[in-house]
Amino acid sequence: MTLSVIITGATGMVGEGVLLECLADPRVGRVLVINRKPGGVSHPKLVEVIHADFLDLSAIQSQLAGFDACFFCLGVSSLGMSEADYRRTTYELTTNVGRTLARLNPDMAFCYITGAGTDSTEHGKVMWARVKGATENELLRLFRRGVMFRPGFMLATPGQKNLKGWYKVIAWIYPIGRRLAPGSFCTLREVAQAMINAATIGSPKPVLEVRDIVALAAAPRG
Repeated sequence: MTLSVIITGATGMVGEGVLLECLADPRVGRVLVINRKPGGVSHPKLVEVIHADFLDLSAIQSQLAGFDACFFCLGVSSLGMSEADYRRTTYELTTNVGRTLARLNPDMAFCYITGAGTDSTEHGKVMWARVKGATENELLRLFRRGVMFRPGFMLATPGQKNLKGWYKVIAWIYPIGRRLAPGSFCTLREVAQAMINAATIGSPKPVLEVRDIVALAAAPRG
């Protein structure tokens, strides 16, 4: 099976890593990235659509049909944001994209990057975790093949350019963390490979913690 994939957030660290792995993987035949600004990546598999408002996809929805998977890597930090603002830029934005894609591609695999500690009950004390939990829950209602990814610390893929300053300062900790706390550390390559496997051979469960991501990444290819 050769996949046609939509990727969001490709100008950020996670999305860029997933994009590079998809471009390198022969199982992925076509990649459409939806960016707010040009990503600067050129590849025969790649088509880039520039679109600023993810709360209104009407102008580009004709380009969003015929896809097998969406790897949704777009997200913002909750730092300094009110719950209402964070909910708008996380829950409302993501589920709007989800509803559009579910209508156009009802059988697609929708892989969503959330985070370790996400609160599926939606009633915990941590604001971002509640909002992420609500987002996960709605996506799982929309997509029969929805898979929620909850990575911890992720090691960048070689060749990445969109790395935060803090990442460059603490990246050295990865090999130590992977050895001492394997349930909290994975690579972006493993995240991307797990997404591709979720879209081709399926995921054993709808919500994946770090150990689940690593296991799915290493699963035999169908």
